[in-house]
Amino acid sequence: MTLLQNFISHINKYNLFTTKDKLLLAVSGGVDSTVLCELCHLAGYDFVIAHCNFTLRREESTRDENFVQQLAIKYNVAYFIKVFDTVTIAKKNKTSIEETARKLRYDWFSTLLLQNNLQYLLTAHHADDNVETMMMNFFRGTGVKGMRGILAKQNNIIRPLLFAKRNEIEKFSTKNNIAYVTDSTNLESDFTRNYFRNELIPAIEKVFPEMVNNVLNNIGKFKDIEYLYNESIIEIKKKLIKVNGKELHIPVIKLSKSKTLQTVIYEIISHFNFTSSQVSEVEKLLSADSGKYITSATHRILKNRNWLIINEIENVLENDFFLIQHDDKEIVFGKNILVIQNFTQIDKIDTNCNIAYLNANDIKYPLLLRKWKQGDYFYPLGMSKKKKLSRFFIDAKLSLLQKENVWVLESNKKIIWVVGLRIDDRFKILHKTPNVLKVSLFD
Repeated sequence: MTLLQNFISHINKYNLFTTKDKLLLAVSGGVDSTVLCELCHLAGYDFVIAHCNFTLRREESTRDENFVQQLAIKYNVAYFIKVFDTVTIAKKNKTSIEETARKLRYDWFSTLLLQNNLQYLLTAHHADDNVETMMMNFFRGTGVKGMRGILAKQNNIIRPLLFAKRNEIEKFSTKNNIAYVTDSTNLESDFTRNYFRNELIPAIEKVFPEMVNNVLNNIGKFKDIEYLYNESIIEIKKKLIKVNGKELHIPVIKLSKSKTLQTVIYEIISHFNFTSSQVSEVEKLLSADSGKYITSATHRILKNRNWLIINEIENVLENDFFLIQHDDKEIVFGKNILVIQNFTQIDKIDTNCNIAYLNANDIKYPLLLRKWKQGDYFYPLGMSKKKKLSRFFIDAKLSLLQKENVWVLESNKKIIWVVGLRIDDRFKILHKTPNVLKVSLFD
């Protein structure tokens, strides 16, 4: 079968798309993407072209842009071109050029799909790219998921050339006189993929000549393995993880008995931006004292008695305290809001713990809203003796996470309300208290 016949057969076999779909082709101008254009044209698919100019190669970048424009004219299709100042954006975001370019192009492609009523994005990734990706994933330590390489169809992104090797694509280009441009940086090994392509894989092929075919066969096997693996992980997670609001609770003893402990830990924590290198840190938490924790960019894993608790890291407040003046009606702190109201008399008291009714005559401004600290005490409503907050929290059976998020409201260095929990007995209102301060907590 010819490359075109294989191309059509591959698309039909895996139901990638049809002639009724409008396609967006990501075209660099290189041999792979220009052959993809020709195959789509010969097969009668409806497509438009998109090209990213990352301005990384000066004259070459402009040359590529002009070439793709002429290619669109040749096929009489619409085209889109976007110029990016990639180096500046990478420096600003503190990301690599590779990572920055990838995010820029896929974000733009997604926008084009939506704005132009296009069904699928097609990229020209082929079998050799798949081998490179699988090997890079292996050395990055991505687990089973990375071993199945590039997916032919992932949401609305399709790679219809994964069945073809690079030399097959190049032969098709030569035989059909298809013009293309060459990226001179492909010969450099500064970028990770180029290093694998130009140095590592050729070195391995000297020892194992059938290396590419063997890896491609293994990729097929790993797709099946991944399916079985995921089914097993889902069942294990169901038995281990308990959802408590926005937190995940995992029993330490039960987790410790896992026969594949490191794998189970990785599959749990990787969804919260923890890396494979932090698996050993989680293992240490299992036998650590209560209160120990580790963090990722977005989440924290805390050891709390016999549980590991995973929760999202709250936004750090700009202030550790807030002064409230007499005329303030609303205070925003983090994700919470305090609403302050004054009444001459209250007929009915709401028993909601997020509402405090206080004797305004006993309150002096400014009020101070702050996080609680060790040594704090107050007189809990209904008690004539003071109690340290640390003891109050124990009696109230607050978890470590709950204690960390407790705020207090002060007047004249006296705690008048442990916010959301209990007011101070000295500031309670009576049936005929003439001036009442109502403070409501909203989250």
